[in-house]
Amino acid sequence: MNAISPDLTFDLAATSLRELNAALHAATGESNARRWRVLNPNGRHAVAVGINAPLTVEIEGHVGYYCAGMNAEASVIIHGNAGVGLAENMMSGFVHVRGDASQAAGATGHGGLLVIDGNASARCGISMKGIDIVVKGSVGHMSAFMGQSGSLIVLGDAGEALGDSLYEAKLFVRGSVKSLGADCIEKELRDEHKALLAEKLKAAGLEGTVDVSAFKRYGSARQLYNFHVDNASAY
Repeated sequence: MNAISPDLTFDLAATSLRELNAALHAATGESNARRWRVLNPNGRHAVAVGINAPLTVEIEGHVGYYCAGMNAEASVIIHGNAGVGLAENMMSGFVHVRGDASQAAGATGHGGLLVIDGNASARCGISMKGIDIVVKGSVGHMSAFMGQSGSLIVLGDAGEALGDSLYEAKLFVRGSVKSLGADCIEKELRDEHKALLAEKLKAAGLEGTVDVSAFKRYGSARQLYNFHVDNASAY
């Protein structure tokens, strides 16, 4: 995504984080500015959390814990690294980190798209509930632990216990996997899965740059919970 010409700029060296978030929460009407720029985040926690409007927010620098948590509708672009819990419980919208992300990126996310240009640490996508996560680098151990639905797409490698106690989330890894968690198994990569991968990669700005055939697919063996195929659409 190209840089935008913002309607509003908040410099956190001069303005409080509380004031920024309060303004973002109030920005729901058609008269509100739609494009925002945040300067000097300097690792602050909970930047741009709880947005519930179709805004575009560009953050110029590194952020701390829970940036863009509970996001709905907004596009949040972070020109730096992100701390623990990036986009936690995200509902919809788009979050893009130009650098690396710490633990639990996209945890419990219900929807939307999270793109991480670098690496993601442990527990990426833990308990995911519908979010799509694309990591251009690698992910750490216990990623997608108890993942219920949505997809985790990793262009690099995955650490230990990938997909431990997985439900019905879809996992795709192009590189190596150190080990699979309990009840997670490799599955056949069929044409419909390649089509799904192509769709998600296109949404992440990677159309035509990645060979979908190079990925391996992982999913639940369905031995740790009471699964019945008639209820598959509910997951």
